[in-house]
Amino acid sequence: MLQQTTSAAGARYPSLQDKRVIITGGASGIGAGLVEAFVAQGARVGFVDIDDDGGAALAQRLAGDARHAPLYRRCDLTDLAALGTVMAALEQALGGVDVLLNNAANDDRHTIEEVTPALWEDRLNVNLRHQFFAAKAVIPAMQRAGGGAIVNFGSISWHLALPDLVLYQTCKAAIEGLTRALARDLGRSNIRVNTIVPGNVQTPRQERWYTPEGEAQIVAAQCLDGRIQPSDVAALALFLASDDARMCTAHEYFVDAGWR
Repeated sequence: MLQQTTSAAGARYPSLQDKRVIITGGASGIGAGLVEAFVAQGARVGFVDIDDDGGAALAQRLAGDARHAPLYRRCDLTDLAALGTVMAALEQALGGVDVLLNNAANDDRHTIEEVTPALWEDRLNVNLRHQFFAAKAVIPAMQRAGGGAIVNFGSISWHLALPDLVLYQTCKAAIEGLTRALARDLGRSNIRVNTIVPGNVQTPRQERWYTPEGEAQIVAAQCLDGRIQPSDVAALALFLASDDARMCTAHEYFVDAGWR
C-alpha cells in the first residue's frame, strides 16, 4: 500500500525498500534524479555512467543519509563486453536485480546531411542497442527473484517531430516497440516492462540547446505552466518500479506537462 507523505517529500513506496536497482546514465540530469529518488526510498542502487567525476560525487553526496549507499561503476554502454561485465558485477554487489532503469542516451543535434554510416551505428549503439542488452543481462536475476520491473526511457521528441534529431528520434521510437515486445515475452515471468516518455526536462544539458526565449515557447506549448524537473520524471519511475504498478506493463507513460 502506498503511503502518501507531504508534497515536498513525495510519495513513499514500502515495496521499494531494499529492492536491487540498476540505473544507466545515472551521473547527471534525469539519471541523477532517478538515483537520488530510489536511494531515498531505501533501495539498493547501483548506477553506471562514463562521467566518473559526476558519478563519484553523486554517490558520495547521497551516501551519508542513505539506508544503502549507492554504488557507482564506470561503463561505456556501447561496449557490450564491458556492459555485460559491469552488470554482472553490480548484480553480485547488490545481491540480485529487481529493477532496471534504462535511462542513458545522447541527444546531440545533427542534420540529415551529417549522418554517415559510422554516425548511424554510433547513435543507435548509444541510444537503443544497450537498452536491449542491459535488459537481457538482468532477466535471469529477475526470473530467479520471481519477477521484476524494467523501465525504458523514450522521448517526446519523435512524437513532436522536432528538428535535427533524426537518429535520436529513430531510436526513441524503436524503444516503445522494444518495450512492448519485451513485455509480451517476459510477462509470464512476472517481469513488467514500460516506457517513460519525458517532455523537455530542465537539466544543465538541455539548457545547452535552448535560449530563455526557447524555453518560454516550450512552456507556452504545454498545458501546464512551469518547467519539468528530473524529480517529476523520477516520481513516475518510482511508481512503475513499485508493487503498486503490479498490473502496469507494455505501455508508454508521459511526463511532458501536456506539451503538444
